[in-house]
Amino acid sequence: MLAAAAVCPCPPVLVPEVAEGAVAELDAVRDACAEALAALAAARPERLVVLAPVERDGSGQYPAGSVGGLHGFGVPAEFVLGRARFEETATEAGGEPPAAVRELPAPLTVGAWLLRSVSWRAAPVSGLGVDRALPTAKCLREGRRLAAGEERLALLVLGDGSACRTLKAPGYLDERAAHFDAAAARALAEADHAALGALDADLGGELLAAGRAPWQVLAGAAEDAGLSGRLLHDSAPYGVGYLVASWS
Repeated sequence: MLAAAAVCPCPPVLVPEVAEGAVAELDAVRDACAEALAALAAARPERLVVLAPVERDGSGQYPAGSVGGLHGFGVPAEFVLGRARFEETATEAGGEPPAAVRELPAPLTVGAWLLRSVSWRAAPVSGLGVDRALPTAKCLREGRRLAAGEERLALLVLGDGSACRTLKAPGYLDERAAHFDAAAARALAEADHAALGALDADLGGELLAAGRAPWQVLAGAAEDAGLSGRLLHDSAPYGVGYLVASWS
């Protein structure tokens, strides 16, 4: 049963060490993410799954303790999924955290960084890489699978909107991009799982909207949850749509 969800973008530049001199430009996004994560923790979930868009070869499960780095972006630090929980376990047992099975891809690494400021002692944490090209029907089916059962589930749903909002955007300017992001923003603001599931996957791919697939996994998970939504942030710095929302 889905109890709560937080939706956040996941560009590596969200990590201050990556942003360096431009760190202040995304302060409002970071603040909104912190608010969404606080609401997620307040829901007292029994399990937390971090969803993030990946290329096909990075899809699948990532257990707690998986490690990722942002070395390609000039940051030597590594981040551990579910770090606080495993530090506590290691201290109690006098041992080390279990070895990671797979290295976290960059979006999940950003998720691990976001979670560092929140205590998840009561909720086991895992990651799920979602193929950014996954068809809508399969996204919805995956969401329903995650939410099956009576366990209180929380989702941290990572992913950016379109990357075609300006001439200098990664995908150049596409006039359809603003409309696509606006539709996603409305659906997230209203916790409208049907509208979120109705986003055009092909158009999302053309607009480089990496969040489309994870958002539609959320849509499947939320079908019977009866959650309400709040849109906490909506902007397009660098020509990329960044949306932050809280569902509870």
